[in-house]
Amino acid sequence: MAVPTGEDRGMLLPLEPLDRVLGDRTAKSFAKHLGLRTVADLLTHFPRRYSTRGELTPISEIPLGEPATVVADIVEVRERRMKGKNGSILEIRITDGHGFMTLSFFNQSWRQKELRPGSRGLFAGKVSSYQGKLQLAHPDYELFPDEISDEDAKRWAELPIPIYPAASAVTTWAIQRSIGVILDTLAPITDELSSEIVKQNNLLSLNEAIKNIHRPEKHSDWHAARETLKFHEAFALQATLTKRRAENHHIAATPRVASSSKLLAKFDASLPFTLTNGQISVGQDISDDLAKPHPMNRLLQGEVGSGKTLVALRAMITVADAGGQSALLAPTEVLAAQHFKSIEKTLGADLAKELGLTLLTGQMNVADRKRALLQMVSGKAQIVIGTHALIAEKVEFLDLGLIIIDEQHRFGVEQREALRLKGKLPPHVLTMTATPIPRTLAVTVFGDLDVSTLTELPAGRQGITSHVVQLSQPSLVARTWQRIAEEVANGRQAFVVCPRIDEDDPGVELIESGGAADEEPTFLDGSDDQAAEFAKKPKQPLASAIGMTESLRSVPALSGLVIETLHGRMSSEEKADVMARCAAKEVDVLVSTTVIEVGVDVPNATVMVILDADRFGVSQLHQLRGRVGRGGNAGLCLLLTSAEEGSLALERVNAVAKTLDGFELSEIDLELRREGDVLGQSQSGGRSSLKLLRVLKDAALIQMVRSQVEELMAADPTLEKHPELAESLARLDQDRQANLAKG
Repeated sequence: MAVPTGEDRGMLLPLEPLDRVLGDRTAKSFAKHLGLRTVADLLTHFPRRYSTRGELTPISEIPLGEPATVVADIVEVRERRMKGKNGSILEIRITDGHGFMTLSFFNQSWRQKELRPGSRGLFAGKVSSYQGKLQLAHPDYELFPDEISDEDAKRWAELPIPIYPAASAVTTWAIQRSIGVILDTLAPITDELSSEIVKQNNLLSLNEAIKNIHRPEKHSDWHAARETLKFHEAFALQATLTKRRAENHHIAATPRVASSSKLLAKFDASLPFTLTNGQISVGQDISDDLAKPHPMNRLLQGEVGSGKTLVALRAMITVADAGGQSALLAPTEVLAAQHFKSIEKTLGADLAKELGLTLLTGQMNVADRKRALLQMVSGKAQIVIGTHALIAEKVEFLDLGLIIIDEQHRFGVEQREALRLKGKLPPHVLTMTATPIPRTLAVTVFGDLDVSTLTELPAGRQGITSHVVQLSQPSLVARTWQRIAEEVANGRQAFVVCPRIDEDDPGVELIESGGAADEEPTFLDGSDDQAAEFAKKPKQPLASAIGMTESLRSVPALSGLVIETLHGRMSSEEKADVMARCAAKEVDVLVSTTVIEVGVDVPNATVMVILDADRFGVSQLHQLRGRVGRGGNAGLCLLLTSAEEGSLALERVNAVAKTLDGFELSEIDLELRREGDVLGQSQSGGRSSLKLLRVLKDAALIQMVRSQVEELMAADPTLEKHPELAESLARLDQDRQANLAKG
């Protein structure tokens, strides 16, 4: 069946269901394992790399340690269990008539279904030796049809072979074959870009680009195809964002201009310190935004301790002076309570009462909660501090004018949107962070989010030094505890952070706050020794707060110190008691989970030890270490890890140790975690809506395309002269478009 063309395209690619083209069984497998349901989905499932096989090498001439490709026949297949060890090895013996070689697959017995004696194919990989015999461990391979000439085999070997993101049940070869079926019946594709844009940017036609990225005859083919398709992707995204920005300017919001009472000026005059130049400048930007008749959508980025909360408070006072309400959303009860006390102290008793400063959390007693809700719905509470409780269905505001999202990386897109909908008209939104989440950084690069940055630290703040400590070096670990003892002896306090609460905890707090997942294992060389090492490699149990508290109490260097625990399972009263004792300097060492990641303010704390640091996200590590050095003394952060040399996990930890620049760390986080669904709800990870674009690597391209898009849409705002582009944009999911402004 020929694939439809012309009017039946999204991105001017066919939306035909895969079952009509590939059959029901294949289509169901693609949908289940890869999320591919249409022809367009499959055609935009681009190769992640291309295998370079080079010249065919006779087995008898293959040098050890070098990559090689052979055409050979399978002569024997056997699977053996390793004696006294976990796992099995599948061994495939092949020959090309000049010699023999073994293919080794660790714990992949399912490959016997296709790798059968008598089959012939291409086998590529790095050659090693095991027990005096040549072997390829976990090679790439492609089996030939039953009959193939030597000339065809040579041609196949020299072609760039696309390697697709695959699954165990859907191999890269199966994807390649299915795409081939589609390309064989696909009618020419029409560009959604005009011929002028194609020519101006030296692009391939979309039809040629799709063909060459999947069926390149030489490496320059797919290189050119990728550049063209990246341009298409950037153009579609920028066009969508430009359209959205134009629509946002027509969304009504209540301008919040301070009245003649000049509450803000009175507040500034009451401060016992002088605002930094950055706080004044950023405050003016926010004030200008608040005065506009459409919603503000601004990111306030600043290092931990740079004074973001004070900037936010000044914005809330401005809104209150204009008769509106503000809500500050904090990720934890500890932080919400701390914000409330800090803001109450900063405002002073009289102004706090005048503004109806109110706290709302999920664990408040019924009477206090009812009182808070009444203050909010009546409008008496002009500044509300709260946790996720603010987004509950029964929570109402009289006139919500401003939302402050503190530590935005701890909230999902839907959570932030739920609070935004509490306003009668869309409220202004200010998000604050020391390290923007990947999605926010991506949206910033695309130009859909205004950014203000605080670069100055308030007077008296000292720097933080970070070091990586390998858990495999007991002497350095011991020195870690000695450093804590030294700081305490000098009148300071310390934090010790663990990824788990207790031995039975799977690390829910860690996962929920963006902790790092295990890395994928690298392939082995197929030997019993290495296979066994992989299968039985001891997994270091993650440190737990409760267990570590008891352990530290028995460390000689810490003898006599007051060591307490803080974690998310404790009641509000218990957490408040521990934090009060910390603030009063009655606790020397606080062993905690990620509950202290944000907002915990103990100015006397100067040293932090993070155990299993490789299991935390980049943003997490930066936020955690920001809890020390908040007073007049320098901070020290020790990152303890068992991550191996050369691993991504250790690379991540080392990156954090090398810089205190939150934006730089966000870029690292973006590279590691991806940007999420830029047009949707995913904040990071594998669900990125970007196929080929990389936000940082392609930033120059994105900015260049933005200029071209703005020029085009200024001349043709309805896209009447560009119907193909209009159709392409119209096919973007409306729910995803609605999330563009949620940052």
